[in-house]
Amino acid sequence: MGAVCCRPQVIDFDGDVNLFHFVLLRCVGKGAFGKVRVVQHKQTRDLYALKYINKAKCVKMKAVANIVQERRLLEEIDHPFIVNLRYAFQDDENCFFVLDLMLGGDLRFHLERLGSLPEDTVRFYMAELSSGLAFLHEKRIMHRDIKPDNILLDEHGHAHLTDFNIAVHYTERRMLTGVAGSMAYMAPEILAKRGYTYPVDWWSLGVCAYELIFGRRPFRGRTNSALTHSIAKDPLRFPDNAEEKCSKAGLSVLKGLLERDAFKRFACNPHSDSMQEIQRHPWFSSIDWAALERKELPSPFIPDSKKANFDASHELEELLLEDNPLKAKARKTRDVNTLTAEMRQMEEQFTIYDFRNMHRRSYYPQNQQIVSTMTATSSTGMVASRPVTPGGPEHRADSMLSAGEYKGMDDHAVPMNDMMTEKDQ
Repeated sequence: MGAVCCRPQVIDFDGDVNLFHFVLLRCVGKGAFGKVRVVQHKQTRDLYALKYINKAKCVKMKAVANIVQERRLLEEIDHPFIVNLRYAFQDDENCFFVLDLMLGGDLRFHLERLGSLPEDTVRFYMAELSSGLAFLHEKRIMHRDIKPDNILLDEHGHAHLTDFNIAVHYTERRMLTGVAGSMAYMAPEILAKRGYTYPVDWWSLGVCAYELIFGRRPFRGRTNSALTHSIAKDPLRFPDNAEEKCSKAGLSVLKGLLERDAFKRFACNPHSDSMQEIQRHPWFSSIDWAALERKELPSPFIPDSKKANFDASHELEELLLEDNPLKAKARKTRDVNTLTAEMRQMEEQFTIYDFRNMHRRSYYPQNQQIVSTMTATSSTGMVASRPVTPGGPEHRADSMLSAGEYKGMDDHAVPMNDMMTEKDQ
C-alpha cells in the first residue's frame, strides 16, 4: 500500500487574513524583536515585505504601546512615497505587518557604498520625501525618526519613508516634550525639551540631505553630550568643496532646513503651506510635481536589480541560527482574561487590517495616547523594529555615540539611558 499523503490545508481567502495566505520567501532584515522577510500572497501573487514582531520580546522590552501605535497610525496612511500597510494580523507568538515591498534597499546601505550622492539625485529624493512628509503633517502625524536607514528605495529608485515605531499625532495646542528618535538627526528643540511639533521632521530631513550630498552629518560629537552641544550651538558649516558638490540653491535649502528657530525653518512657516513653499524654491524648479506624485519622473539612480540591496547575512542567519523559524500556525483557543495585561493589550488592540476589504481610518483623537499597561519607566534596550544595516557611518571613530536611540510615545516619554544600540557599537 502506498503511503497516505498529508492533505494541504485549505486556505479561506474570504476569511480573516493570516499567515497561511502567504508564501514565506527570503529574510531581508532584522530588528530588536522581529525580522523582515519577503512574502508572496498565494491568491494574488503580489509580493510584500512582512515585518513580524515577537510578542514576548515586545513585552519584555516594554514596547507594546509603540507597536499598537504604529499599527494604528499605519492604517491611516496611504501615500506614494510612504511604505504603506497592506495587511495586519497576529498569531499566538507574533504580530505581523504586511507592507509595500521595497527592493532597492535603504539610503544608509547606498550611502555606505557610494560615499555620497550627486545633487540631482538628492534633490529628487527630497522632492518625493517632502511630498510624503507634507501628507503626514496634514494628518497631524510626526514621524520623529527620519534618517537614511528609514528611507527605502523601490526597484525603480523612488524614495519612501518607513518605520513609524515612534511616530505620533500632534496638536499645536499642546506641544510634545518627550525625547524620541535618533540623536544625530534630532532637532535642537527636542533635545532642549522645550516643546515641539512637526518642524522637527523637516530638520531631520535637512540632516539627511546634508549627509547624502557631503557624506557626513552637519553636527557631530564623540559623546551624547558633545553631540547635543553641537546640534544646539555649533554654526552650520559646509565642506571646503561644498559648491563643487551642491548649487547655491541647494545650499540655501540645507540652510533653511537646518535653521534652529523651528518656525523660521524652511517649510515650517505656520502661516503658509509647506509644499507651496518647497515647490516655489528655485532648487526644485525643474520638478514637475504632478508627474512626481504619479511616479512618472525617472529616478536619477536605479538600484541594481541583479544584486541584493540589503545585508545578505540576515538570510544566512535565518538558515543557520534560527531555533524557532517562522511558519504558519493555527491559533489556539484561549480566554483573553487568562493573559497578562500586556498580552491582552496586544490581543485586543493589534487588530486585523486588510486593505482590499477595509477603508482606512484614523483612531485620532479618540485614542490620542496609547498608554502601556506597564509602569512608565526608562527602557534599557529597545531599538527600532526595522532592518539594521551594520557597518554604517555610526561605526566611524568621528561619530562614536553619535546616534543614540531614544524611544517615546508622547510628551510623557522617558528617554532611554544613554546606551548605544547594536547599530551604534
